[in-house]
Amino acid sequence: MTRPYWIMMLLGLGLGLTTTSRAAGPEPIPLWPEGAPGAQGTEAADIPEIRLYPADAAHANGCCVVVLPGGGYRALAVDHEGQQVAKWLNSIGVTAAVVNYRLGPKYHHPAPLQDAQRGIRYVRAHAGELKIDPHRVGIMGFSAGGHLASTVSTHFDAGDKESADPVAQQSSRPDFSILCYPVISLKEPFSHAGSRLNLLGENPDPALVENLSSETQVTAETPPTFIFQTDEDRGVPAENAVAYYLALRKQGVPAELHIYQNGPHGVGLAAGNPILTTWKERLADWLKVNHFLTSTKRAEVQGTVEAGGKPVRRGVVTFIPEDRNCPTVAAIVSQGKFHVSAQTGPAIGTHRILIHWLGDVAPHPTLEDAVQIAGPEKGLVVMTVPGKNQFDFQLP
Repeated sequence: MTRPYWIMMLLGLGLGLTTTSRAAGPEPIPLWPEGAPGAQGTEAADIPEIRLYPADAAHANGCCVVVLPGGGYRALAVDHEGQQVAKWLNSIGVTAAVVNYRLGPKYHHPAPLQDAQRGIRYVRAHAGELKIDPHRVGIMGFSAGGHLASTVSTHFDAGDKESADPVAQQSSRPDFSILCYPVISLKEPFSHAGSRLNLLGENPDPALVENLSSETQVTAETPPTFIFQTDEDRGVPAENAVAYYLALRKQGVPAELHIYQNGPHGVGLAAGNPILTTWKERLADWLKVNHFLTSTKRAEVQGTVEAGGKPVRRGVVTFIPEDRNCPTVAAIVSQGKFHVSAQTGPAIGTHRILIHWLGDVAPHPTLEDAVQIAGPEKGLVVMTVPGKNQFDFQLP
């Protein structure tokens, strides 16, 4: 086949994709039916919208994530940082909502923040219809959308309980945050100049710059956060993600930071990159470990492990839940004993048990490799109940 023919095929394919993409996705819903606060007109750019992506009823777990695409506060990457992300969230049982917030240069702060907060309030107000838990609603943002998500996570209120608007009555605080290669600081030396200009305009008040540099606004009330970044990113350097992570750590807020060595800015789910695309699996793990994919409560567990009549010096007891939305919990065995608090313990319910022996603590090798010494194939299944659970495993 000749090269020009291939070029014509690719051009035709590209045109087809462009035409199709314009009509893709659910119908948008205006966030403010009576007009957004500070609206300067009635054009599309003046009407912030939300698109809803309910998880399949057979797999829905009640969690919901509001997604904020990036674009430097000047555009919105709704495909690879919006709809595609929403569809992936659906695949793990999470309902998603993508917000088209107002942009510069026509709109500056606080318009984008108001729209993003309204997105959180909207899904909570419609929790019954969406079949979600209003206490498991997170925010997720990419690039400048990551800055907006971090701003929502550090600037929130409990809602106006006296309002006649049921949406306005809801809290705007997310229960968790997901920040993907986020702009965090609007201050030198690693601020993103374009995002700052489009959000604040020329020569902004230094106090406002400080207030919207999210690394300076973290408190103990900031929600738990997952952060994904690449070291190669030159558009929004990793210093942003690191600064926010360290601020969270200083305040004792649970956080997880993944910095991949390779990968440019703006990768979305990183389709076609077999290494970088694993970030979303790390996110799924984090959501599960932090109990955002289930409403089942956790339990405290403790106990002992003996093998051949002697305490296992070093080992692991693994609780594998029957419910796939609950986290697997591994308890370290030391001197024959293990304990996990209710804060990080297994969910209440049925669990298969694996027990591994890791060897001794000695200046010479005592074991070729970790050995599974017990498992569910031998009938090792337990039921955890509310409160403290005691399990004593005596193995031959």
